[in-house]
Amino acid sequence: MRVWNTFVEGDNLEVLAGLPPGSVDLVYADPPYNTGNGFAYADRFRSADGRRAGRHEAWLAMMRPRLVELHRVLDPAGAIFVSIDDNEAARLRLLMDEVFGEECFLAQVVVNLNAKGRQLGRGFATDHEYLLVYARDARRCVLDASSPDSVDSADFPEVTGDGRRFRHLPLRNTNKKFNPATAPTLHFPVYGDPDGGQVALAPFPGAVEVTPVFGDGTPAVWRWSAPRIEARPEDLVCREIRGLRGRRVDVFQRDWLELPGGRRKKLRTIWHAEEIGSTDTAVAELKQTVGHVFESPKPTGLLRRVLQTMPDDVRVLDPFAGSGTTGHAVALANAADGGSRHCLSINWAEPTRPGTHAARAGLATVADITRARLRAVAEQVGGGLEER
Repeated sequence: MRVWNTFVEGDNLEVLAGLPPGSVDLVYADPPYNTGNGFAYADRFRSADGRRAGRHEAWLAMMRPRLVELHRVLDPAGAIFVSIDDNEAARLRLLMDEVFGEECFLAQVVVNLNAKGRQLGRGFATDHEYLLVYARDARRCVLDASSPDSVDSADFPEVTGDGRRFRHLPLRNTNKKFNPATAPTLHFPVYGDPDGGQVALAPFPGAVEVTPVFGDGTPAVWRWSAPRIEARPEDLVCREIRGLRGRRVDVFQRDWLELPGGRRKKLRTIWHAEEIGSTDTAVAELKQTVGHVFESPKPTGLLRRVLQTMPDDVRVLDPFAGSGTTGHAVALANAADGGSRHCLSINWAEPTRPGTHAARAGLATVADITRARLRAVAEQVGGGLEER
């Protein structure tokens, strides 16, 4: 069994340059948000004309070569998630369009990490950040933007005698782009008994002929082919319904809550704190693991949701590892589902500020915080830790 976590201390640009092309499946990056306090990297930023770069220009100059390297080390089927706030969200989106390609943009997710909103300062009480999500190659990306955690059993109100939950979905395709002109093989009659519910391709006693129509009466098509209907009649039911044009007979699919391999639901683009955790819960989580040594960590719930979008054996890279949340989340996910994910965390030896909890705990650099957390995770959760 391979080790779940590896930690490297150093400038991420230099470390990334030493990684082989395509050696990573998933990147999560939490770069400096450029809030005006500067950022601790060895780069010396200058404009094209040699003058000292401005705040935004310097941030982009820091990010561009790192994103280029991340693009290089990503597998063609891989994906990258980057956290950012309003300070650089617009510029980062344009930069990632440039490096990864606009066609590889997958989502800009709003992440609610501060449910109460920031009450200090002027203006609005900001309660969100963003995740920018891009594929390395949109045609080959294996990212599945769904999760079992977003499935709500209340959406399946019907219950069979043996306790299985399901819902009724129209068998006809409700998208008008699919119609007898665009999908002629899916427009055909079926036969159903609205009293007993039975559905078949051929007439039978008590059955009526049913053809797919939209609510306005215009011809539609089925979502299932004739062979699929013939193979799964027990998953279909005929019912009489009241439509805009009065009563009519229609055919519905029994959509079961429990499916082979588990049911997943598409993720929305707003992730709430009660679903993935908040900055407050992340601080408490870190405190329980290694102490109160980092002011604004990400919650492991956020990273576990990211991990759920990819296979359970992915090679994960976190180039701005901070407090080590990504490595922690990888260990928790592997322990929960038996996966074999591996996380490479990189962190620069940025000095901790004098007088902070970390400094008082003897953690001289942020890299020391990352290392301490991943060591504690290896002891408490398992999976080991390789340090380079």
